Amino acid sequence: MNDALVLDLPLAQPHARRRLALALWLSGMAGVVALVWWVLPDLIARQPLPGPLPIPMWALQLASGAQSAALLGLAVWAGIAQAGKVGLHAPAFEAFASRGSTREALRPQWRPGIAGGIAVGAMLVLAWATQPAALAAANTTMSIPLAVRVLYGGVTEELLLRWGVMSLLLWGLWRGVQRGRGAPRDAIAWAAILASALLFAVGHLPAAYTMLGALDAATLAWVVGFNTLAGSVFGWLYWRYGLEAAMLAHALAHVVAVGTLQ
Repeated sequence: MNDALVLDLPLAQPHARRRLALALWLSGMAGVVALVWWVLPDLIARQPLPGPLPIPMWALQLASGAQSAALLGLAVWAGIAQAGKVGLHAPAFEAFASRGSTREALRPQWRPGIAGGIAVGAMLVLAWATQPAALAAANTTMSIPLAVRVLYGGVTEELLLRWGVMSLLLWGLWRGVQRGRGAPRDAIAWAAILASALLFAVGHLPAAYTMLGALDAATLAWVVGFNTLAGSVFGWLYWRYGLEAAMLAHALAHVVAVGTLQ
């Protein structure tokens, strides 16, 4: 394998890559908008501020959304630049960008995506039943809409952590350990999967801190442990089947968990 993008020939065309970038970014922006519109005000309201906000809420939402949009753009760029070099793909998005059949691209992905979603959904139900008491109490007073969980968790987080971070990590390990020769070995792929899953888990800590005001050892272990396990499943699906399988599993896991717990 050389250092050229391992993409379908139509995606070698600049206009196709631009279509791919725009499609990925816009799909992730739906989750960003949902998060800053529905969830951010509730999180801010939980902070013990000494006075009123220094800027209007709408301005804070706009600034937060702009920051997230830029970060999402970097993740999309990183995935387009590096994913194909190490055999990682977003088959349906790539088919759309090259004007191919998205239905055929999704065909190998939906069964493993559904299976992964059910498995992680069951894991979330178990996690809910074993969560620390302080976190359980906080969760009863703050309910994140299912639409936000599906759009931001299922799509935006997968673009950030799998398409962006995991692709970049795998490419870096492949270049560093294998000197960019041959397909990435399984051990290298798993290192990238686990590292991106750990980052995915750590990324949930600020929200937990905002909800609780402090994080004890039990809460840290619970948040990091369950999210690392879930992120590993999503990373494996991305590696073996494609980004859309990971997205489907992540979104469905929230649907299963919310449907079971309500």
